[in-house]
Amino acid sequence: MSNRILVALAATAILVAGGGTAIAGECPAGQTLTKARDLADAPDIGVDRPILSTVDLTGWRGMGNFMLRLRKLTIAPHGVVPTHAHNDRPSIVHIVEGEIVEHNAFCAVPIIHKPGDTTPESGAGHIHWWENTTDKPVVIFSTDVVPFEKQKESMM
Repeated sequence: MSNRILVALAATAILVAGGGTAIAGECPAGQTLTKARDLADAPDIGVDRPILSTVDLTGWRGMGNFMLRLRKLTIAPHGVVPTHAHNDRPSIVHIVEGEIVEHNAFCAVPIIHKPGDTTPESGAGHIHWWENTTDKPVVIFSTDVVPFEKQKESMM
């Protein structure tokens, strides 16, 4: 992953998070796996994910046909963001409202994310899914770098 993409993602995350929000909701100590575990193929249930804004990165500092995309995900009570990978789609997620559980291939136990948590998502083998186990909606801002041609695909 180029430093240019990471800098763009970091700048967007700071704007979305409002400044000095720390990364939280990490895999608990002693539960990180060195080899990815198999995850269930979780379905897409009750997730609204409109695109709020995009930035055309095409040609910026030698980049190809990419965009920086900001989405607002609202996960309904007991909703599920389906199993997906971030091998070639770096993302930063910021939890705005509610509590959500992440099932990550490199963590032996579920990870709890709370309002104010920010988490990077990238790298080989980064596969996960999220579930809202509460009776209230969860709101997440997600910023990622995607090729323009993938914009039309259903990307989690």
